[in-house]
Amino acid sequence: MNTMNAKLPIHFAPLQGHTEAIYRQLHAKYFGGIECYHTPFIRLQDGVIRNKDQKESDPELNHSLSLIPQILASELKEAATLVKFLKEKGYTQIDINMGCPFPLIARKKKGSGILPFPEKVREVLQIVAEEPDISFSVKMRLGQESAEESLRLLPLLNELPLRRITLHPRLGIQQYKGETDIESFSRFYEACHLSLLYNGDLHTIEDITTITERFPGLAGVMIGRGLLANPALALEYQQERILPGSELISKLSEMHRELFDWYNTTLWGESQILLKVKSFWEYLLPDAEKRLRKKILKSTTVPAYLAATQRLFEELSAQG
Repeated sequence: MNTMNAKLPIHFAPLQGHTEAIYRQLHAKYFGGIECYHTPFIRLQDGVIRNKDQKESDPELNHSLSLIPQILASELKEAATLVKFLKEKGYTQIDINMGCPFPLIARKKKGSGILPFPEKVREVLQIVAEEPDISFSVKMRLGQESAEESLRLLPLLNELPLRRITLHPRLGIQQYKGETDIESFSRFYEACHLSLLYNGDLHTIEDITTITERFPGLAGVMIGRGLLANPALALEYQQERILPGSELISKLSEMHRELFDWYNTTLWGESQILLKVKSFWEYLLPDAEKRLRKKILKSTTVPAYLAATQRLFEELSAQG
């Protein structure tokens, strides 16, 4: 049991298209405060692991990080193939995704779409017994269509030697909309015998503190969009201080420069580069002036993009 004043570990949630290896490395370099980074889910496509997933999980691209790869599967055979691949890479911890809410995934009984089917969940989780050398965790939602789905699965989960469960208190059909269901999270929390992380709508130190004080038995929290909006959030929570505006902007500017340089040298063509670097701004600094963010997102050439980002950083830095 954690005391209310203890600083809990923060895990960086995986977000497809955002928390790639280069982003994770740069976040750790400039901000940190993270116990573990998690990869976006690795899955099979036409029976083979996607090239992008193989590259992103390469230990050489993640050498300085505490990294947990995440897999997506709806059958034991799929899970076994993915685990075998990651074991050969040297990983000893693996997270199983039962929370992705996107319809294309859920309709295949994967991600949150597997939660209404206890027998499918049981089948996939057989991998825990078959691979005793791997420490498994599960990231999940309350359910796909009903919070009762997670509660029905809890006896099965409690029986397994899982390292932890991460629970996002929304339904899959909500995706990221609507309110989180704290009451249903509380019911799961009270009945869960395993280490439990809270994930969902944590954007400020106050948000984190509110959750950890309400649920003092949590083993930590996982944050995704909140860290993409404010990459300093975990550091600020751990150090109990808000970074001065000038320090935050300086770090963000340097991080952005390195991120841009990476994509500028690894991608081919201006359109590909712009598409990738603009994703940095989908969540970042949501309270910055709309006119400045709009110039970045509407830029159609690399010089225009760089001028727009420089203008935003300069104006924010001047504001202190």
